[in-house]
Amino acid sequence: MNGHDKDDAARVGCPHSLKEVDLFGPGAQEHWYAAYPILHDQAPVMRIEGEGLLPGTDAYILTMHEDINRVVRDWARFQPTMMLAVENVAKAGVPPFEVPNVNAMIASAATLRRDEASWRAHRKELTDPWVGPGATRHEEMILGHVDDLIDRWIVRDGPIDFVAEFARPLPQRTMASVLGFPLEDIPQLEAWGNAQVFAFVHGKGHRNTITSEQAKEQHRILDGFSDYVSEKTREKRANPCDDMVSFLTQVHYSPIDRKLTDEEVNGVVYAMLIGGLETTQYAIAEQAQLLCENPSIFTRLMDDPSRIRVFVEEGMRLRSPTQGLSTRVTTQDEVFQGVEVPAGSLLHMRFAAANIDPKAFDDANDLKLERKAPTRHLAFSAGLRSCPGATLSRVEQMIAWRRLCERFEAVSFAEGNDFLHQPGIMLGLNQLHLHFKPATGAA
Repeated sequence: MNGHDKDDAARVGCPHSLKEVDLFGPGAQEHWYAAYPILHDQAPVMRIEGEGLLPGTDAYILTMHEDINRVVRDWARFQPTMMLAVENVAKAGVPPFEVPNVNAMIASAATLRRDEASWRAHRKELTDPWVGPGATRHEEMILGHVDDLIDRWIVRDGPIDFVAEFARPLPQRTMASVLGFPLEDIPQLEAWGNAQVFAFVHGKGHRNTITSEQAKEQHRILDGFSDYVSEKTREKRANPCDDMVSFLTQVHYSPIDRKLTDEEVNGVVYAMLIGGLETTQYAIAEQAQLLCENPSIFTRLMDDPSRIRVFVEEGMRLRSPTQGLSTRVTTQDEVFQGVEVPAGSLLHMRFAAANIDPKAFDDANDLKLERKAPTRHLAFSAGLRSCPGATLSRVEQMIAWRRLCERFEAVSFAEGNDFLHQPGIMLGLNQLHLHFKPATGAA
């Protein structure tokens, strides 16, 4: 999703001191990685006065790996804000899917993911077989999409926009195939996906706040998505195929001791699109930029494809797709880095800063193919609430770079790159013009 105004970059300049750090202003994304060392050194826990969930409460930005890792692994002490939303839905006194202005993911969570135990069951029984550990079943399908996309431009004379012609369409195709939706529906699915993440791109502040008018428009657009998924669900319930939506219509879910309703299937699919379209696109695009900045790495990957796994992890660590989220509330008084944080405070976990924390990673700003325990980063968070589709994303990224290293012998920047990113909380390049040199006989 584009939308970055070049003039915005001048509105938030590159910080040189703590008072100049602004992580959420217009154009701030162009200077995040200059701000993180300042925060590590001078304000590893930064208070945002009056920005908590309730009146009179504050928010705190966490930037150190040890702090965020502790928070995301402890559900009881640091309550997920999503569960607060689920509790509010449950208190509404009407069926979850009839509560006004509640998206399908939250509504379905009110019946499918009501507590920590059912959250675990949700992953194990509903998503893991398709986008979790079971995602390896999709390798051949993903490889087919990778080759088809490369075939479209490998013999072209001139540069390509790597974002538009590879990094974006690959996860779109993959997720459509996983769910069992026709590839010709991708343009409409992309529009609905953009509506789903609208707040994360165009929202204001660390809570990604949008106006009531924007929220109404978002819900209007997503009504069409709900109708689409409902139609597909009815079709697949009657004639199941080998896809995730068919599976969701047939599976017996243990916490509720029954099959899922059409509305509940819709909620699961809603969550899959949010995570399945954006993160992988941003990761692959940033990895391509890293390779152009470090040409010898591409050569090493070609010579030894076994290093691609660590390269993918290092790429996500160094250029985290989701930079941070305000998704936990303290249930008791806490202390982080010597800073007292009262109960009821909202925590903004800055995953990207944690991933280059020099106390957690040696040579934290270097891409090291020899790094030990490369998955220690928090690009997908950690613990029970880590991204359920992390395995699928990793499989996509590794297959993409394995094939690109097989079919090309060099990659470099083309002219015309401004390296600007979309607004919001995710590190999404608007475009990336590259030259690829095909390997002999690869076309």
